[in-house]
Order: sequence, then C-alpha cells, then structure tokens
Amino acid sequence: MKASPSTSEPTDAELASWERLGITDQSLLEQIGAPALEGELEYPLLERRWARPTLDVHGVMGGFTDEGTKTVIPARATAKISMRLVPDQDPHAVLAAFERRVQELATPGMKFTVRPINVDPPVKIAVDGRGVQAALRAFKRGFGADPVMVRMGGSIPVMTAFQEALGVELVAAGFGLPDDRLHSPNEKFDLAQFEGGIRTTAAMLEEFA
Repeated sequence: MKASPSTSEPTDAELASWERLGITDQSLLEQIGAPALEGELEYPLLERRWARPTLDVHGVMGGFTDEGTKTVIPARATAKISMRLVPDQDPHAVLAAFERRVQELATPGMKFTVRPINVDPPVKIAVDGRGVQAALRAFKRGFGADPVMVRMGGSIPVMTAFQEALGVELVAAGFGLPDDRLHSPNEKFDLAQFEGGIRTTAAMLEEFA
C-alpha cells in the first residue's frame, strides 16, 4: 500500500513526459555512483524524486574528527537538514511535526533544539498554462527537440510571493545538465547549453507575444 497521497499528484501529461526520458533505477545508480536508492520504494523512481516530500541530511558536525584516537564523548552535535515540500503542505506545520518527532527520539539526559534557517512554502506551476506552453515551443525552437516537464526541489521563495501578490502565471526553466554539479566548487556549464539557451530565450520573447 502506498503512503498517504499528495494533493498534487503528477498529471498524466507529466507522467508521459517523464516516461520519455528512459531513466531507470539502474541508469541513475550508475550516474550517481550509489549502491542503492532510498525513499518510498512503493512509488516509481521519478515520482518519488520529483513529486514526493523529502527529508535530507546535508551535514553532521560534532565530536573529535581529527586523525588519531580520543575517548572524550562530545557534549554537542549539530546536523543540517532540508525538507522538500509538495503543494498544499504548510511549511510551519511540517516544521512543528519534525520538532515533535525529534523530541520523541530524545533519550534521558539529552536535549535537542530545532532552529529553522528559512521556511518557505512550496510552489507548483501549471503545466497547461499559456506561458508554459509558449516556453515549451520556445525550447523546441532553441534546441531542436521536444522538451520534458520535470519537477525540481530547488528553492526560489520569491516565486510564491509573486504568485500570491500578483496572481500571475509562473514559468520556470533552466538550461543546465544533470552533471553540471550545481553549487559545487567544480560547477560547469556547457557551451552548447549556453548557445541553446540564447536561442530559446529569444524564441520565448516571440512565443510569449
């Protein structure tokens, strides 16, 4: 049985679009070099990757980490995490639930503190909107191939503010590749993507008009 469904299940158009990518568990494992995939295994790979909530640990700090031995038990440890939300999830309610769960896991003699760094609501762009359809036509002109609509876990908080304050249709697109190593010290950007992005951006101005 699947876990509680999201109120924002992928549309048939999205699922058909993802199917065209031909991404399998094995191909992804080979790409990222991991021994196994995690998550809600009752959901297909791309659905849990792009349409389900996540909880990720990005760093753990604490204790003695230099070379050699030391028998001192650390008094403090810190972990940094993030949670990708899906539409209709309240970030403050999710944070409160997480804090309750952390306190439940505390053993006698231990004290936990959850400190939020930023809390932003999720946003979903309608794939059938006129702006998105114009962008899809522009991408086909710019790269010579039918684009695929995917969901991402990146945070762009201002998009929700624009959507709520202006009531406008949003369009979000990028030109990077999966192996660009975004935000890492050796991040890259292909010249072919740069040139295709220029053509696509020019085509978007015509298509939006």
